[in-house]
Amino acid sequence: MAVAALASPIPQTAPPAFPAAAVETAVRDELIEAVKAEAMIKGVALPASAAAIGETAFQVDSLVAVSILCTVEPIVGFELPDSVVRTGGYSSVDEALAHLVPRIQLQWTKRKGGKP
Repeated sequence: MAVAALASPIPQTAPPAFPAAAVETAVRDELIEAVKAEAMIKGVALPASAAAIGETAFQVDSLVAVSILCTVEPIVGFELPDSVVRTGGYSSVDEALAHLVPRIQLQWTKRKGGKP
């Protein structure tokens, strides 16, 4: 009687962790730079600190937000869909950040696995 050897199970590896800090930093930095450039063109004075700029009411166009996704794509390792960005844009950097980072993380989870 022949006995078949059982193959050892393939170990399950955990999906990679979402690079939340890197994504948030990249999105925040790019949004702040976009707001500074727009404010300079419009002749609007902004606060000196990045945190204060983030809280300041300043329209962030959805097309600007979509272009900022390109800076995040090398971090996450895949192309992000434009649908991550809310149509109509955002009223501040902080609002954009609060909306974008969770949606980028959801795309990460869909692509890389893991729990949302």
